[in-house]
Amino acid sequence: MSLKGRTAVVGLGETPQGKVYDRSHMGFAVEAVRLALDDAGLTREDLDGLLLNPGLAWGNAAMGSFMLQQALGLRNMKLQATMNLGGATAGAMVQHAALAIAAGMCTTVACVFSDRPLKPPEERKPREGSAASYAFARGLDAAYGQFGVNAMYALVARRHMHTYGTTQDQLGMVAVTQRRWATMNPAAQFHDTPLTLADYHASRWVVEPFHVLDCCLVSNGGVAVIVTSADRARSLRKPPVYLWGMGQGHPGGEPAETLVSGAPLASATAFRMAGLGAGDVQLCELYDCYTFTVLVTLEDYGFCPKGAGGAFVADGHTAPGGSLPVNTGGGQLSSSYMWGMTPIAEAITQARGEAGERQVPRRDVVLVSGNGGLLSTHTTLIMSPLPS
Repeated sequence: MSLKGRTAVVGLGETPQGKVYDRSHMGFAVEAVRLALDDAGLTREDLDGLLLNPGLAWGNAAMGSFMLQQALGLRNMKLQATMNLGGATAGAMVQHAALAIAAGMCTTVACVFSDRPLKPPEERKPREGSAASYAFARGLDAAYGQFGVNAMYALVARRHMHTYGTTQDQLGMVAVTQRRWATMNPAAQFHDTPLTLADYHASRWVVEPFHVLDCCLVSNGGVAVIVTSADRARSLRKPPVYLWGMGQGHPGGEPAETLVSGAPLASATAFRMAGLGAGDVQLCELYDCYTFTVLVTLEDYGFCPKGAGGAFVADGHTAPGGSLPVNTGGGQLSSSYMWGMTPIAEAITQARGEAGERQVPRRDVVLVSGNGGLLSTHTTLIMSPLPS
């Protein structure tokens, strides 16, 4: 059974994102779903599926999707789940929705992410910050001073630099290039703040080789997308964005030794389903928790040889006017951090031709990646404004 083009994204809802303190994580989620339904020209009664990726502010909400169902006043759901694969969850939600629709289990599914890790200044406690929420320690690693996600990714990045000669300037060019895209995105948190390579080098260290500008933003907000069948999609308000291919990759092992993400596994499935290869991709929206993640993902998808990701970006291929535009809204480094929903939302916007000043001319084949853990989980989506 071919799944290519059988389902489509028909609604996108994005709340204000960044230092937004006037609503709760549940409030962001409810608002995102309502905006997505309105975008698609649908109502709550049209939904019979609900998938939730809960951010940190949800705590241990194992029944978060049911809580959101109640808050939205939804009835008679045929598909529901609370899912968490880290930054790969958004892609996985879209995949699960598409599979359930294709199998006849349901017809219209909302996939939702929301979070509120940032607190207003008056509520913060001494030595308290959102970074503490993302940090975690692992046994002897922590005993020797390595704790938190930043340090773990930094170790893998340093190994990449040692093995392949990747330079600090090349990491910096990822940040500089994505900031160029962000300055063309009115919704980006750094829309009004250009960035030079000198600015990058002058920014404070977090853990070498990462400056603060190598690390993704922390943002409050919510995003929802609506998935339905291709047949139904054609009669709705906005142009459908069809799902041509999808895949997951969970390699296991130690990334500091392999220097490989789950992209090779996930992309093999997605490209086979779509009947395409890396050379057919016109636009990439990649999960960019760190500048280094962009480099290793470009390599693992086959857009450049292994170890050449830094040179690929430094040569301008991913920049405005380049051969392979990447993270055209600014990504999680310069726009906002909605986990894996950030690249999906920008992919939909570009595929529809709604990106304004930053709109790319070639958008028939859009690749979207999600990444969770320490290069531990990965999702790939191949999306297109064309039915097949």
